[in-house]
Amino acid sequence: MINYNYKKGNLIFDDLNIKNITEEIETPFYCYSLNHLKDQYLSLDNSISLKDYEICYAVKSNSNQSIIKNFANMGSGADVVSIGEMKRALKANISPNKIVFSGVGKNSNEIKFALENDILMFNVESVSELKKISSEALLQSKKAPIAIRINPDISAGGNEKISTGKAQDKFGISWKEAYEVYEYASTLNGIEIKGIDAHIGSQINQLEPFSHSFDKLKEITSMLKNKGLKIDIIDVGGGLGVKYKENETPIDVKKYGELLSEKLGELDCKVIIEPGRFLTANAGILVTKILHIKKSDIKNFVIVDAGMNDFIRPTLYGAHHNIIPLKEPEKLENLKCDIVGPVCETGDFFAKDIDLNDINEDDFLAICSTGAYGSVQSSNYNTRASIDELLINNGEYEIIRKRINEDIIIDKDIISKWV
Repeated sequence: MINYNYKKGNLIFDDLNIKNITEEIETPFYCYSLNHLKDQYLSLDNSISLKDYEICYAVKSNSNQSIIKNFANMGSGADVVSIGEMKRALKANISPNKIVFSGVGKNSNEIKFALENDILMFNVESVSELKKISSEALLQSKKAPIAIRINPDISAGGNEKISTGKAQDKFGISWKEAYEVYEYASTLNGIEIKGIDAHIGSQINQLEPFSHSFDKLKEITSMLKNKGLKIDIIDVGGGLGVKYKENETPIDVKKYGELLSEKLGELDCKVIIEPGRFLTANAGILVTKILHIKKSDIKNFVIVDAGMNDFIRPTLYGAHHNIIPLKEPEKLENLKCDIVGPVCETGDFFAKDIDLNDINEDDFLAICSTGAYGSVQSSNYNTRASIDELLINNGEYEIIRKRINEDIIIDKDIISKWV
């Protein structure tokens, strides 16, 4: 988590007075720190001492092309889960041979496009998908490079909605069926076996679940190699956690790198790591204006101009995000309140029963740690505009995604000839 600071009474983020931006850009809007994005990438890259590895940025965490391009410039590949994300990665100049296509529901058009662009590999989630990929590859007179995603039945803790490695989760093929599926894949003429994949969840701050996952990958990889199958790549997924709360301890990235080497260093395979949240979460803030302060005997509400359509994590996951004023509090007058938006849903909130000091209507707040799964999960619910995204770099900013107002959204509708 970035340590925000105040200078002359105003919040400074990456050497920029955020209040000044509110005089030029309509709220709400997202801000991302380029320096933090770079620092996070380097901290992971420098922690890994494996001879052969690739960092493939998980585009789903924040798919703005400026952010993808930044990581591409630093040497990153991409982990994508749709044709749209694949097109974004390619447009941001990520080489196709650094793109991994994950996800449980790849359709024929997506498979065709990936094969046409010669991506590094597909992470295959089911036998049905394996057959479909083989068929499409044969139509193109190609062999599709694949890894089988193994579900290791490992609980990584945290929110059940972002768990992906337990037996009841929809992802991957049971580790118990690994050899059978690999053996079947080896009989398909349109398939080239390249590797093995596992991803056990998101926002994991302990090393133990990763250790169990790496052990399972090592065990299965060794078994497959001993049976004559060629495994050149081990994709360990992402899941590295970050600090959202003051009392949280984030993943020790140096020890994570050491664990990779300890568990997988002797297997003579390229290791792929797919970080998303770890790189982007704390690089972002969502700036919003206080519209109304509504007080009652039972509850106080601070109503802001951002809504759950702009940032849905608190209501979707029960996620905690620190909220701080852009103006440094001068008084100790405390207001215990819920921070809520204008969307017509009770679930439209950002925090409940928090303490804010010295706030007034027309003041501005920053919702912290919103660089991951913020804008990418936004919508136009209630016909609300898609908001600006800004990139900050050493005291300057530029718009990297323009606001899409309600008139443009409405103009997308086609009124039927039957009405």
